[in-house]
Amino acid sequence: MKQRRWLSGILLVGCCGWGGAILPEGVASANEAAAVQNPDIQLQVGIVQRFGDNPKEKLILKAPPGNALAVRYEAGDGTLKTSNVPGLQLEITPSSLPEPKLDERLVLSTHRSFEDAEAKARQWKEQGIEVEIAQPDRWEVWAKRDVYATPLLRRRLLQSLEAAGQTGVNLQSQVKQQVPQASWVINGYRYNRDRLEVVSNAGVIQVSEGENARTTNYGGNLRLQPNAYGDYTLVNDVPLEVYLRGVVPHEIGGGAPYEAVKAQAILARTYALRNLRRFAADNYQLCADVNCQVYKGLSGTTENTDRAIAETAGQVLVYQNELVDALYSSTTGGVTATYRDIWAGVDRPYLTATIDSAQQIWDLPNNSLAEEQNIRRFLNLKKGFNEDGGEYFRWKYNESLADMTAFLKQYFRRKNRPIYFNKITELKVSERSPSGRVQKLEVTTDGGTIVIPKDEILTGFYAPISTLFYLEPIKEADNKTLWGYSFIGGGFGHGVGLSQTGAAKLAELGWTSDRILQFYFPGTELRNIDGSIVFWQEPTS
Repeated sequence: MKQRRWLSGILLVGCCGWGGAILPEGVASANEAAAVQNPDIQLQVGIVQRFGDNPKEKLILKAPPGNALAVRYEAGDGTLKTSNVPGLQLEITPSSLPEPKLDERLVLSTHRSFEDAEAKARQWKEQGIEVEIAQPDRWEVWAKRDVYATPLLRRRLLQSLEAAGQTGVNLQSQVKQQVPQASWVINGYRYNRDRLEVVSNAGVIQVSEGENARTTNYGGNLRLQPNAYGDYTLVNDVPLEVYLRGVVPHEIGGGAPYEAVKAQAILARTYALRNLRRFAADNYQLCADVNCQVYKGLSGTTENTDRAIAETAGQVLVYQNELVDALYSSTTGGVTATYRDIWAGVDRPYLTATIDSAQQIWDLPNNSLAEEQNIRRFLNLKKGFNEDGGEYFRWKYNESLADMTAFLKQYFRRKNRPIYFNKITELKVSERSPSGRVQKLEVTTDGGTIVIPKDEILTGFYAPISTLFYLEPIKEADNKTLWGYSFIGGGFGHGVGLSQTGAAKLAELGWTSDRILQFYFPGTELRNIDGSIVFWQEPTS
């Protein structure tokens, strides 16, 4: 039986102000479900994730003109104090420690995506190792810090993994003499504290990252808090529907056809609620960039996107009573990918390989794009697709062997793998999926053959912008010496789920938002959020 997982402590706001129901672990009762119709869930979004990395960083928080900020912090005697100010400036100052401190973590694996990190974390757990997912830069799986809490335990685990032949596992250790310390000045007194809460009586807080930086307006409240990397995160506590106002116009664009914008609003809402676990290691839920969804607060809202959000309020996409993996990308290249075409883990029945066209332009079941001759013919088709004329529908990028070698070495360093080659001599696609996505790219070097899988190809090489491509060798002027390769492909991003470019075309053809969603997520159901829907649960094979 599948284990049901709710993220506990989610506050639901009803029609009458703060309050509502806290959904417990497990199934909410029918009464609770009825009480939270059209709920607004509070999200925790990291809008400045690594404040303190640069000691010269500043964050300027202001209330709109004529308003004030209520700033809550710990006073010198340990009590909580609230001050009302028009604004304040957060700064970082180095703070010397009374004695040196060991900062150490055991990194088990490194990944391009959260999806792959989570799949690998599941494998580590199956081996009896407690883990957590972090994102200091790339996504990483760590040995859980509060379980492997001493240097001895971490080293014993490292030794056992190395003895078992595990590669890429590394112990990151640093003895710190000082740490970044957040500080701010109120009424002439400087406070050095790790935590701060900020509320505006206008319901909007203006944030800029320095004196001359662009100001962004955020609805909801702000919190400054420590993260897992020794510095700070500025977190926006914001209602779900307000959050969407800062996502939808920056994902699909305010000028997109209205029914496509409605589809995007439903997916963005579903995606947010399904992914609340991403930053559990840092004690918040979502980020504000492409590692989650692009979120820019209340700056850049449009009438078109606001209307679509309001009209679809509370609507999510569900499969068998669970929120779907509401994945989308700019451009599929004419064919959508399955989940496992791109990432490790379990396929989703509603994420299928589908020709991205309203016409019968390609018979995929009888002309699999896993065949090299078919993918070449397919990628040379330019008309009849939903994405015709899109900027990244078809592309061609050249890369020299020298540049590829340098980039691949950088990839090895990020993966904590030993570099045992000096140059690349050949590339070969050795496996494709039926949607045409490269599953294995064989890289021949002077030190041996390296196989780079799926999504990792986009980190290992600079030229491709999706895994839907084929290769053409480029020779030197003598027509004998291999100079590099042309990557000839289609699409931008993973290509799983909805194509934003394709959805816009379908809307122009008169398709409704629910029909668009059924095209890209077949077999799913549009529902209003209630207490019976499972946000996320561990997938099973």
